[in-house]
Amino acid sequence: MTLGLADGGGHCVTTSDTSTGRRPRRWHIAVFLAPAVAVYSAFMIIPLVSTLYQSFFSKEWDFVGLGNFVQLFTDPRLSASFWNALGNNFYFFVIHMIVQNPIGILLAALLSNPRLRLRGFYRTVFFIPTILSFVIVGFVWKLILSPTWGISKTLMNSVGIGWLYQPWLGKEESALTTLALISNWQFIGIPMMLIYAALLSIPDEVIEAAECDGITGWAQFWKIQLPLVLPAIGIISILTFVGNFNAFDLIYAAQGAQAGPNFSTDLLGTLLFRTFFGAQLQLGDRGLGSAIAAVMFLIILIGVCIYLFGVQTRLRRYQF
Repeated sequence: MTLGLADGGGHCVTTSDTSTGRRPRRWHIAVFLAPAVAVYSAFMIIPLVSTLYQSFFSKEWDFVGLGNFVQLFTDPRLSASFWNALGNNFYFFVIHMIVQNPIGILLAALLSNPRLRLRGFYRTVFFIPTILSFVIVGFVWKLILSPTWGISKTLMNSVGIGWLYQPWLGKEESALTTLALISNWQFIGIPMMLIYAALLSIPDEVIEAAECDGITGWAQFWKIQLPLVLPAIGIISILTFVGNFNAFDLIYAAQGAQAGPNFSTDLLGTLLFRTFFGAQLQLGDRGLGSAIAAVMFLIILIGVCIYLFGVQTRLRRYQF
């Protein structure tokens, strides 16, 4: 509340609630946050709570407590499918960590060189696949690698390495690796741009001091720039972890819900889809599907907590 008082000269002097120790209510903050909170709650919080709630019920809506989780880990067929999908998920994540992120860091280092011409063009070329639909990427790469009508064998023959060609998506031992590399191709622009932005945020004084000490070129990157962008690398790593353990679209677009051949490309996302909605002769069970989703949420939560409390606190020393 604001009060107006008149002084001896007829001028009005105002006093606010701060003089009485009360802080004014800032209703405009709630007004501006309300739309974002409503949208986030409708599409994230409510579905998450609903899924966790359904995991304690059977598909006939009978309360079973932890029965779905017990069945998930004790049923021979379902348990084998779960551990197979979980192992594939970790392998999918490792491929991204050892291929996508290091190449993204390398590209960012090259593009941050002020002497490189057409830097904007290269950034656009590497980032364009990121904005493409999963369905388009999966379908196009499936056509390219097809042994029947694909162009990959022809291209490899033209450069004399046709003998290396194999139907990679049709073989159990290579299908998941192939899909992981396709995913790397699509999303390599994300770590590239994040590291590129982090490199540009390094103060010029630091770079100039390194150059005065004779540290230039790649030595400057390894000894000066790379340690300073470690917090950004940590963020990229946890984003990669979360994204890979939510992966579904590319596998579904390229290999279908059965994640063939012989479930060799099955991830937790495709297992969840088949269990919840059903596929071919398999009937859907929303209780078991919700239990798998709850386990996925728990795995991601544990990974994020390990990063926040075990890694990020150690990387703060490198922040400006």
